[in-house]
Amino acid sequence: MLVLRPTRSPSPYSVSCSPPRGTLLSSLVPTPRRRPLPFVVACAGQPEVRRICEDDYHSTVRSLNSRGRHKPRKSLGQHYMLNSSINEELVNVAGVGEGDVVLEIGPGTGALTNVLINAGAMVVAVEKDPHMALLVQERFNSTDQLLVLQEDFTKCHICSHLTSFLEKNHMETRPTSAKVVSNLPFNISTEVIKQLLPMGDIFSDVVLLLQEETASRLADCSLRTPEYRPINIFVQFYSDPEYKFKVERTNFFPQPNVDAAIIKFRLKQSAEYPLVTSRKSFFSMVCLHSSTFSVSFLSKSFFQERMVELQDY
Repeated sequence: MLVLRPTRSPSPYSVSCSPPRGTLLSSLVPTPRRRPLPFVVACAGQPEVRRICEDDYHSTVRSLNSRGRHKPRKSLGQHYMLNSSINEELVNVAGVGEGDVVLEIGPGTGALTNVLINAGAMVVAVEKDPHMALLVQERFNSTDQLLVLQEDFTKCHICSHLTSFLEKNHMETRPTSAKVVSNLPFNISTEVIKQLLPMGDIFSDVVLLLQEETASRLADCSLRTPEYRPINIFVQFYSDPEYKFKVERTNFFPQPNVDAAIIKFRLKQSAEYPLVTSRKSFFSMVCLHSSTFSVSFLSKSFFQERMVELQDY
């Protein structure tokens, strides 16, 4: 009598198909499986309505295995979102609608990309990992709403890519500004924020999923507190930050050691920036005299008193 031996205890992120101990091979009857829905499908008779294929940890693991990748790359800070409702909330917070142009940094398996496309957005996705870039490209190869760039965002010229993407798709009503919606790798979040926030002439809103401590410090930190740092001065100079809500670490694969949070930055136009003669000189002074700036930043009298200093700095 042939008996199937049980496998080792599965990972919490894997799906075990092994039968219980003592199950006869002859008693196993294969059950036909339904084919999953395509990732973007128009409903019959309703071409403007799209369905969203569920993105849970099962589909995430299958996506990784399909590329011969069993584990996300820790060196790239890869933690994939398992909860599709959080991706939908990211899109809702950004107010993404039909025809919006959206930049996504680090699309991973394409879970958030899927929600953006189904919201009607034109998506430019920048992915450093060549394996994941190819995976996202293949997953959405039937739509012209997506441009995948296999590049390091911190080194790419995103403005030229956005312009060529709009021209390629011959958009009749070109939006005046684009949006950024992204589940950022935690290890590059500060660098990306420094690059995005001064781009108020291109982006209207930046909605990011960051480490919870970072999001809280950027949005809610007050003057005269130890947590108030030069990065807070930078953020408030270029944007109006708003902390949205906390995201538990259990929603990620693999699970990080910290919780995350959604934060929204409304980018300012140049006319809204505090009055300084030279921004470069101003932020150089911020780094040199952070203790003084942490007490007196954003005071109009402070800027007026420093105008002469900044001219000759």
